[in-house]
Amino acid sequence: MAKKVKDRQVHENIRLITGWLFLAVGLYLLIAFGSYLFTWTVDQSLLGQEDILASGEKAANSGGILGNRVAHFFIGHLLGIGAFIIPLFLVTLAVVFLRIKKVKLLSLFFIAAYGSIILSVACSYIFSFTSWKYLFGAGVGGTYGYRVNEWLIDMLGLPGTGVLIFFVLTAWLVPIVVRIVQRRKERRAGKATVVAASAPETLPEPAREIPVPEEIHVPVLEVEPPAGEKNTPSFEIEMAAEESTGGTMELYDPKLDLPRYRRPELSLLEDYKDKLSEVPQEELERNNQKIVECLRTYNIQIEKIVATPGPTVTLYKIVLSPGIRISQFTRLESDIMLSLAARGMRVIAPIPGTNMVGIEVANDKPSLVPMKSVLDSTKFKESKDDLPVVLGKSISNEIFMLDLARMPHLLVAGATGQGKSVALNAILASLLYKMHPAYLKLVLVDPKRVELSLYSRLEKHFLAKLPDTENAIITDTKKVVHTLKSLCIEMDTRLELFNKAGVRNIKEYNKKFLDRRLNPVKGHRFMPFIVVVIDEFADLIMTAGRDVEGPLTRLAQMGRATGLHLVIATQRPTTNIITGTIKANFPARIAFRVASQTDSRTIIDVAEAKQLVGRGDMLISTGSDLIRAQCAFIDTPEVERLVEFIGAQQGYAGPFELPEYIDTDSPEVSGRPEGPRDELFEEAARMVVQVQYGSTSLLQRKMNLGYNRAGRIMDQLEEAGVVGPSDGSKPRQVLVGSMEMLEELLGK
Repeated sequence: MAKKVKDRQVHENIRLITGWLFLAVGLYLLIAFGSYLFTWTVDQSLLGQEDILASGEKAANSGGILGNRVAHFFIGHLLGIGAFIIPLFLVTLAVVFLRIKKVKLLSLFFIAAYGSIILSVACSYIFSFTSWKYLFGAGVGGTYGYRVNEWLIDMLGLPGTGVLIFFVLTAWLVPIVVRIVQRRKERRAGKATVVAASAPETLPEPAREIPVPEEIHVPVLEVEPPAGEKNTPSFEIEMAAEESTGGTMELYDPKLDLPRYRRPELSLLEDYKDKLSEVPQEELERNNQKIVECLRTYNIQIEKIVATPGPTVTLYKIVLSPGIRISQFTRLESDIMLSLAARGMRVIAPIPGTNMVGIEVANDKPSLVPMKSVLDSTKFKESKDDLPVVLGKSISNEIFMLDLARMPHLLVAGATGQGKSVALNAILASLLYKMHPAYLKLVLVDPKRVELSLYSRLEKHFLAKLPDTENAIITDTKKVVHTLKSLCIEMDTRLELFNKAGVRNIKEYNKKFLDRRLNPVKGHRFMPFIVVVIDEFADLIMTAGRDVEGPLTRLAQMGRATGLHLVIATQRPTTNIITGTIKANFPARIAFRVASQTDSRTIIDVAEAKQLVGRGDMLISTGSDLIRAQCAFIDTPEVERLVEFIGAQQGYAGPFELPEYIDTDSPEVSGRPEGPRDELFEEAARMVVQVQYGSTSLLQRKMNLGYNRAGRIMDQLEEAGVVGPSDGSKPRQVLVGSMEMLEELLGK
């Protein structure tokens, strides 16, 4: 009995401690959450810092650094205002454990969980129409509420989402209100009953206290087993614990670094409805009549003609009568062109995959293909390609798409003013509309300095560049060479990581990394696709020659497996520019109208590019067959709006930095072995000595430097004797104890 009393006391103490603990945590979270509403913008810079305690920075949040980060996780990343239910739930639990009030815990839990979720979605929807749309980054409802609200709007529309949220919110609030009203009525009824009841005439006798003995000894009777019987030993089976395979671990999401990134809207692009046109029936019948009469003149009988109108060209599919040879038909190409008086006519004999021959005739009034129309197509929206690129419409008016990851490289060539620059903008627009910045990085090379400069605002989202480079768009020929060689270093690094991971390409590697089967401590990282776009390739070849062609060829040969893809464009398709090596490594080629048959053969190995109409009319070669299509049109103001929409959003701390390339032929490197100290060396030395903490990450944060430059300065500090050698992930030891010693060391 004494043991029961003792156990009861222990349980009572545990209950009280648990209650007070819930109360303390609940009140702390309530203070931190409340303070976060007013200090979240001030404390944004502290979220990504690892060594914040060593840096000496303090949080404005009343809950300190921990309170800021916990509040940012629950309010900013998860539930928004709905997160306040969490501390209220903990306070209620404290009330229950302290036996202040009886509450059904299970029902309380479901009410709190349901309420936090619905409040998050409801707040995200309601405040999306106000200036608080981007409060806490993703809005009042947090990232969870924003994503659920966005999905509901896509599925049900704006009014339908509002009606659904109203009914769900009502279904949650009404039972709570009804329960509160009922309890108040019951309480009033109970008080009235007590007042009306008469007091008892006699009071009950107080209960007598029964003394409890301190300890009761109960004799234990031990029974020996009968003779001949043996005690049976206990038998247990110990099972080996199953090793965790990581299947239940949450997958890595590279998009969490930019959780509030929104893909561009189609409203940024123009419809160009005034420039759309259809081929008149009279024109189709007229061309049909001329084709039939021309072929009859040369005794070529046909069975059927099928016209397929396109935006720029109409394809007339012809079924020849039995016994007519194709050579008889192809010899009449010039005669047919003369009879039709057509520009840009092309004969296809036979049409691949059919028993027909074809005649492509340019329309009298070509129609424009807006970029908005092809991006709004189901084919593009539902595409599962790694790098989908929508180029326009084929001559059969179908959306024409390619996967840049499968090509794997693309050559675009044509005469001046025929649509080459528009094609590059269409390729880039396709990637920007489809890809998240975590999955794609762009290296843009523009020797003319005018074509790709519009994309400079994407520096903190999609662009990649060399460390310590000011301009994100590469215009200097020397920097182009260094960038290509840096990409070769990146390619070799990725191939080495592939070898360690036991994979063959970037898709297999990233899947392993997302499944958390690769350890970042061993150098593994998520690898985005890198697309290199080079405009005016001829200028680079003329100025740099082999310095450009060498690394470019190497990237073209081995870059596919590592996710490195090239898009080069030129308006001078000559053999000294597009060499045999370039052609061999660029199986996908786009030819716009050219001036001569020689240029056409240089690009696509046939002379048919000279017969194109121009203004976006193009021939696409993907290895075997030629496909004629009309390039989608996107104007400069549309590109500006697209870039402005993306650039205005929160981006990364800086652009994606490529590996540093050191030119061994430069005089700065070939001079003295150590080289000159960085101009920020002394400033960095004073800061390290002042805080008595040496690390590369500290220099990055405090001095706003890239990783490579900060690492070089740290190495120079080691050579000067300011800090000690590197010791793994630990900060370096500061060898200089005071500013006076540092000044003596620097010679001042």
